[in-house]
Amino acid sequence: MQQPAKTDHGAPQSGPDREGKAAVVALSGFLIFLLVLAMVVLVIISRGVRTIPQGYQWTVERFGRYRVTLQPGLRLINPFIDRIGHKMNVQETVLEIPAQNVITKDNASVVVDGIVFYQVIDASRAAYEVQNLQLAVTNLTMTNIRTAIGALDLDETLSKRDEINDRLLHVLDAATEPWGTKITRVELKDVRPPEDVQLSMAKQLTADRERRAAILRAEGIKQAQILEAEGSKQAQILAAEGRLAAAQKDAEARERLAEAEARATTSVSKAVEDGNVQALNYFIAQKYVDAMAQIGQSQNARLVLMPLETSGLIGTIAGIAELARTGGKPPN
Repeated sequence: MQQPAKTDHGAPQSGPDREGKAAVVALSGFLIFLLVLAMVVLVIISRGVRTIPQGYQWTVERFGRYRVTLQPGLRLINPFIDRIGHKMNVQETVLEIPAQNVITKDNASVVVDGIVFYQVIDASRAAYEVQNLQLAVTNLTMTNIRTAIGALDLDETLSKRDEINDRLLHVLDAATEPWGTKITRVELKDVRPPEDVQLSMAKQLTADRERRAAILRAEGIKQAQILEAEGSKQAQILAAEGRLAAAQKDAEARERLAEAEARATTSVSKAVEDGNVQALNYFIAQKYVDAMAQIGQSQNARLVLMPLETSGLIGTIAGIAELARTGGKPPN
């Protein structure tokens, strides 16, 4: 026979007490089971429900093999057989290219660094076609920079930076296309030649500026001399034209004066033929007075002594007086 259960004081327990304690133990076990089950469910849900942020794409692997790419948003996976492989950033990324020494075509050493802008287009290829995308792009860029600059001399390297950037862009874009990556821009940040080359370039620049300044001064002097010669030529032409016009006017004046003298001589001759001596005296007196005026106006004349015939002068004056009485016209 079974002995009745004893209490803490050694007294045997009754049947209902034993049944209640068993029920409590059973309830506690059930609650623990439910708690464990809830935790397992939560773990399964947390592993099966994934939230992909904007700008990223996650790859899903099943038994270690790529299965699908998850786009941004709330996504579900099988937590027992699937797992997240790579979390790829599909935003445009800036990659710093470290500085390196490059030898140009003319054996000049320059230090070159740059930047590369790239964007992941296909997350699966970027994750599984290349092991380290950034390292691969960096080394590929450095190699092509050495190749591009090695085909140019120093002057072309410094002056054709845009052409070098375009060449690198096409080469790198074609090389990274199998990796699901798009190269959007390549820039050489700095191209630094050695210090002695920089000093030589500075001296060359100074000499070139002085040469251009000398050429500009010579061109200015040349233009000034040309303009001065043109002005002198025009002045001489205008002066010659002026002298020609003056000579023509003088000739016309002398011609008219000669015509007037001829008419006066004809009139005097006609008057003398008619027997009027006073007209001849008037003509002679006029010439005499003009000659005396010219002698008096001469710069070399200081004192002039001339013998004068009194009777001839009186006759001349008398002829002038007679002419004045007749109105200043020689009588016919």
